[in-house]
Amino acid sequence: MNWYIKVLQNYATFKGRARRREFWMFNLFNFIFILCAILIDNLTGLTFEDQVFGITYLLYCLFIFIPSLAVTVRRLHDVGKSGWMLLVGLIPLIGAIWLFILYCTDSEPNTNVYGVNPKA
Repeated sequence: MNWYIKVLQNYATFKGRARRREFWMFNLFNFIFILCAILIDNLTGLTFEDQVFGITYLLYCLFIFIPSLAVTVRRLHDVGKSGWMLLVGLIPLIGAIWLFILYCTDSEPNTNVYGVNPKA
């Protein structure tokens, strides 16, 4: 949970680097909170017509959009890639696979253009 809060504290920080653990723990808790928002929408009847999600899910997604984008860019910086590399995900299938590989790649061991190694 501390990793999730750390990302929220760096709300719109696109500079620097993010470790694999920070990125994946944030995404794990983000997934859990999305499931909770969908559950709340369904239990309270706030879903949109013919959808499984509703207003709670939509508000949560709007709230978390910038922090999730920022941690993703910092994760790409950690492996030595520009944040613009995120646009590779627009290439069907191959782009998503390539980004997944980058997200799983270990940090560059030394200081790179984007900052010092966060593991140090």
